[in-house]
Amino acid sequence: MKLLFLGTWEIVIIVLVVLLLFGGRKIPELMKGLGKGVKSFKDGVNGVEDTKDEDKK
Repeated sequence: MKLLFLGTWEIVIIVLVVLLLFGGRKIPELMKGLGKGVKSFKDGVNGVEDTKDEDKK
């Protein structure tokens, strides 16, 4: 499996495209939603791990 490594120019281009698509005002809302999604995903993974640990006992 090949890992994806982004260089400086690729990151700059991605940021510019995101700015063009969503505008500067929508980006904080998008990041807030993304953060909430990641947090709920981590909580779900931790819940599955806790359940698995309880099943082993």
